[in-house]
Amino acid sequence: MLIGEILIQKYAVSAADIDRALKFQAQYGGRIGAVLLNMGLITEDTLVSALSEQLGLPTFHDIDRDNLNFKTLQIPEYLNPLFLMAQKWLLIALDQTKLIFAAVDPLNLEVIQILRDMGCTWQVHLVAETQFRELQSEYELSRDSDPLNAMGGTDLSDLEVNKLRELASEAPIVNLVNRLISRAVQRGASDLHLEPYKNMYRVRFRIDGLLHDIDFLPLKMQLPIASRIKILSGMDIAERRRPQDGQISLKVASKDIDVRVSTLPLADGESLVLRFLIKESISYNLDYLGLEKDLIDQLEQDITRTSGVILLTGPTGSGKTTTLYSCLNTINSEDKKIITIEDPVEYRLDGINQIQVQPDIGYDFLTALRSILRQDPDVIMIGEIRDPETARTAMQSSLTGHLVFSTLHTNDAPSTYTRLIDLGLQEYLINSSMISVIAQRLVRKLCQTCSQPEISDSALVKAHDLEHLAFRYGLEKMETRKPVGCPACNQTGYRGRVGIMEYLRCTTEIKAFPKDGGFPIKAREYMSSTNIRNLSEDGFLKYLRGQTSVDEVLRVTN
Repeated sequence: MLIGEILIQKYAVSAADIDRALKFQAQYGGRIGAVLLNMGLITEDTLVSALSEQLGLPTFHDIDRDNLNFKTLQIPEYLNPLFLMAQKWLLIALDQTKLIFAAVDPLNLEVIQILRDMGCTWQVHLVAETQFRELQSEYELSRDSDPLNAMGGTDLSDLEVNKLRELASEAPIVNLVNRLISRAVQRGASDLHLEPYKNMYRVRFRIDGLLHDIDFLPLKMQLPIASRIKILSGMDIAERRRPQDGQISLKVASKDIDVRVSTLPLADGESLVLRFLIKESISYNLDYLGLEKDLIDQLEQDITRTSGVILLTGPTGSGKTTTLYSCLNTINSEDKKIITIEDPVEYRLDGINQIQVQPDIGYDFLTALRSILRQDPDVIMIGEIRDPETARTAMQSSLTGHLVFSTLHTNDAPSTYTRLIDLGLQEYLINSSMISVIAQRLVRKLCQTCSQPEISDSALVKAHDLEHLAFRYGLEKMETRKPVGCPACNQTGYRGRVGIMEYLRCTTEIKAFPKDGGFPIKAREYMSSTNIRNLSEDGFLKYLRGQTSVDEVLRVTN
């Protein structure tokens, strides 16, 4: 009997829900039980019970826990427990010549074929994913004699380093690392995080700006996995006391990917973060940013100027680099020489000269900026203004006929002016060189498959004056929507991100205001009186158009 039929007959799952899951399976693949579980239509225990009935296999509940002892369990030398646990199979007992496993996926063909090739006899007990993680932790704590435990210190001998290198080069670890990277790319993750957590090795993906738990591996896999990634990225696998940075170039699903790798020593191991830079995934044009038409018009006017400074502000991950690249790509032509100074160079742009700073040899932003001014550029992009000297040189460069783009870390556009004063710049220099300041954030877009219309809360509408906002921008009605969650968006309710902006030009009125501690307040009043949207209003405008949710706007702008 098919598992869908079992769930309908004995577990009160509707035929309509089974049909939905089957359609998703036909489009995206995966086992039907896992699809139903991810859709929230069944529980883990229900899935295990239904699979047990379908496959005629016992469950882990049938095991006598009192007789389960990982400390005394003698694992045969021909078995690789790290590989098995990565496949969610765990050896729990030996019955004479029969191997007894607890497994989440008893139909794993890779494991079955390996056991067959070794001539093994085995029995599988079905176990839920959550319970499997608990067993992993129990196994981990009991295997104190594992040789990897001897490598817990920060100083490794040559013998231990060679052992790690061997482990990292074995097929199970190689396949596991490749599989994690492939899964991250397929899910559209920008980062892959690996870190020790509660006696486990936690795997997380950052998708649309938020981290999601993906897997929990045995803690003993930390060293071989970290070593494998360090080998690929050109790091020292014996160094675990200092942070390291590396890079991997690879191809996943016909996509060329640059992976920036960072390691950080922790009290109980190392944290690894892999950032994926997929060249084909971004179109560098202003329309791609999803900005409002009036902002695009202003931006196109400003970036065609021949001199002056345009600054972008916002936290890390707010899309500043994408906006900068889009601006440069828009004005890139054969009659302009454009030079960028970056740390690091994230994406290669055709026809643009890109410089990678190297602080370890003294080639920082300021040194690079001074050297490129002798290269007769028309446009300069400085990845970040970090010190007074770089800020002053950038401003002075604009006065000598260069268009300068850069970024600064401030919360909003008006605060940028006071930040430049704090860096020691004179007010006349700021007023004479600044073109505009853009504060930017990214909000998650509602999933187009599952989002549903909602009626806006009247208190919210009144508190943020949303009716007036809709009237200002010609919206006949508020087409507000809310997130729901479906397989297409991994049950989050959101898919993709869009930029919101606060665009402040350095007008005659802005120049006239003294750049003292009261400037941000006066600039805010000026923006309000001239209908210049702040970050919240630009976000709420996208909410009124049904692009994002009110919770997402409040999360990002507050």
